[in-house]
Amino acid sequence: MIMPERIECRVRFVTPAFLGNAEQKGQWRTPPFKALLRQWWRVAAAREHGYNHARLREAEGLLLGHAWLKEPGSRNKTWAMQGQVRLRLDEWRDGQLNRWPGNEPQVRHEEVGVNGRNVGAHLYLGYGPLTYQKNVGTALKSSPAINANDAASLRLGVPSQHQAVIINALNLIHWFGNAGGRSRNGWGSIALEGIANYTPPSVDDLISGGVLPQLAGFARPLANCLKLDWPHALGRNPDGSLLLWKSRNHFSDWSQAMRELARVKIAFRTVCSIKRNQDMEENGICNPCFDDRHLLAYPVTHHGVDGWVEKNERSGQFKRDRRGEYLIQSERLANQLRFKVVKDSRNHYWCLAYHLPCGLPEMLQQKRGHNRTDDETQLRVWQKVHNRLNTEMQCITQGGRP
Repeated sequence: MIMPERIECRVRFVTPAFLGNAEQKGQWRTPPFKALLRQWWRVAAAREHGYNHARLREAEGLLLGHAWLKEPGSRNKTWAMQGQVRLRLDEWRDGQLNRWPGNEPQVRHEEVGVNGRNVGAHLYLGYGPLTYQKNVGTALKSSPAINANDAASLRLGVPSQHQAVIINALNLIHWFGNAGGRSRNGWGSIALEGIANYTPPSVDDLISGGVLPQLAGFARPLANCLKLDWPHALGRNPDGSLLLWKSRNHFSDWSQAMRELARVKIAFRTVCSIKRNQDMEENGICNPCFDDRHLLAYPVTHHGVDGWVEKNERSGQFKRDRRGEYLIQSERLANQLRFKVVKDSRNHYWCLAYHLPCGLPEMLQQKRGHNRTDDETQLRVWQKVHNRLNTEMQCITQGGRP
């Protein structure tokens, strides 16, 4: 029997993490890290398997385990197996962040209220795990959470023939990986520290663009990425640059870095304005059509889309909320454009934005009937978003300075 190679690293959170257990309380647990490894293994291995989801899925099951796989054309479960990669945290313990810190930074949002107003940056990016309490402000919905700078040791047993791809996945996690609730907004940003048989790459080299040749192997042209409806590669512009940005300045703490990410998110979402969609019925008119912003993520507050909202089965009429005002949005579309906070060798905090592009999922396309969103429209919307990010942040290029 061949013994697996042991890899050990320390997982440290750069920003607070909402890793909820069954009671939605923050706890160090193995399953979120298994899921994170799977996610970035797919990006690391996708090219090797021709970006074919069936081949990739089978290889993932063989290496990382699965509950079952289907034979092509079969509706029956055929086989199951435990993964060859073993993963274990040194301990499962509760988080230590019992109360959300005060002095939350504010950010301007022109679409809130009549003429716009300031909103809490943390609440904007963390709504769900975070909530607003009268006379308190932003607070944890369920305490505790896992605090920034908290760490635990992670051990992996990896067959030697698969060690290279697992190392690549760990490197991608170190650069781009987050875990827990609202992680795509930058919460739960992860940094890895080597202990045994693993040395994480330099964050400084990422910020300066020194690792771009290495990342090229995990990138595809944006138009090609949009042909598939699952995230499988970093996006690449026609000029060869990656869809990868950093903040124009660094910050002294995670709180200010998250404020910057809130500002950037508001900027790129509002560049895709709601022009035609009308959710609330006014003068007998309701127009729940698809607008550009719906491609970025869904639901969109007070702007439901026909096919993605609840209807009465008998009458076919739209269902509305308890006040009888807004449509009840039933479908979900996760953010493709993701945020990360990293910390360099001088303890400076940097904001990252990166795009793992994919097309609008076929299931959501079908629910809109004949009103499909074509590839050209999707490409146009994302290029508009990327242009805004080029203004708000700085595209990471080779030879830049941290």
